[in-house]
Amino acid sequence: MRKPSPAAAAPPAAKKPDLLRDNELIYGRLLTIDEPHLIQRYNKALAAFGLEPTKLASFQIDRTGFSPEIAEECGDYDYLDPNEVNRRFIILTPSQIDLPVVHTAFSNTSQLMFEFMSKNQRAIDALTIKDVIYGEIEDSVPKVNDIEDLLSINQVEFKVLSAEDVLGKAAELGKLVDRLKQEPDAWRDNAMLQRMVDLAKVCGDIRENALVPDQVIFRHNAYWTSHFGGLYVFVDPDMTTVISDPAAPGFRRSRPWQVSYLSINDADKVFRFLAATGRLDLPRASWIEASGYLEHRAEMVVRALIRDAEPNRNLTDVDKVWLQTWIHGHADLIAQDGNFPFLNAAKREIAQFGHLKIEDVPPRQRFLVVRAKPDHPDAWLTNQLISDFVPQDFVSRYVFNKPGFYKDYDGFSDAWRSHVVDVLKTTYLKEKAAFRARLYGLTD
Repeated sequence: MRKPSPAAAAPPAAKKPDLLRDNELIYGRLLTIDEPHLIQRYNKALAAFGLEPTKLASFQIDRTGFSPEIAEECGDYDYLDPNEVNRRFIILTPSQIDLPVVHTAFSNTSQLMFEFMSKNQRAIDALTIKDVIYGEIEDSVPKVNDIEDLLSINQVEFKVLSAEDVLGKAAELGKLVDRLKQEPDAWRDNAMLQRMVDLAKVCGDIRENALVPDQVIFRHNAYWTSHFGGLYVFVDPDMTTVISDPAAPGFRRSRPWQVSYLSINDADKVFRFLAATGRLDLPRASWIEASGYLEHRAEMVVRALIRDAEPNRNLTDVDKVWLQTWIHGHADLIAQDGNFPFLNAAKREIAQFGHLKIEDVPPRQRFLVVRAKPDHPDAWLTNQLISDFVPQDFVSRYVFNKPGFYKDYDGFSDAWRSHVVDVLKTTYLKEKAAFRARLYGLTD
């Protein structure tokens, strides 16, 4: 089974240009649903949620059952995510476990769905033969009004239902089986025996087919949420840390005795927190030189400067020689920005001494030369946070921070959009796993 990425994507409310869809940069790797019986089951789940049935003869779904086509049909991208909390899900097939999650308000929705489907694989396999599974990832709050509401979510419970009530009938059959075993004269109750036969026709042999999920409660750990303009929650043994805009309601007021609050605008404090808690790979030759990380950052910095200086330039045939020529021709702009010279100097220092004196580096530039520690449980989330401080690197933004990437993309010129898509196609999309392993040390 594929390991899910915690950095779940949250596409924008409006339909994106076909350029992203055509290149599978949005709503990619989804499962096509076009068999009438599966569409009928999906509609039963929609009806249970109080939603109109789809009239589409074909649509695609992600791991949670979200469909961009149905979202467009009903005009509501949050049809499975009302109030952006207590996320709904629809499971038509066990194969959904291998799909991404492409629309969610919480970055850990993907991980929670993966854990639920992994822990209850037998039940899901058996149930989806005859029925659709649907329900909610329920937590302790119906609506998020402030940070306190987010901090009160310590765990979630999967409330699981099925359209034909196979789950309820399996539970009833289980009770009747127990009665048959425990009561000496129960086998004389013909009505009960007939009911067991009728239930078995629906449920099968529940001794062989586990129809009731075994584990439905899961921890709600570190995550990013779209609430309040984007907010991070990191959980350590002795402290919870919230990183967000200070304007978020409840900032520094909710549980100040057990929660540390950092402004996402304070690069120095955010960096020190990530470093002190062991979430960062600091710039050392052991990984920097083999990964090509600084070279990648430098190229992204230069491309961003070209975008700002010449937003409508056609960059279709740009290569490294052209980029080098552009750098020489815009030396003043390069020097004024400072990031490209800094990265070159960092590369020389690491080559000479094996490491970079990070304390001598200005706070925002520190994020240019670090990555998340690959073996830390929060690696994906940390890389997402790092990308907020390095918006020039649209590749890293796409890999770890799709909400941020799509927001950036909305502001790009048509020429720059085409260029971004071309770069992603020829770098990341070409061989995702190898790219993540080389640059970020991450393995699937």
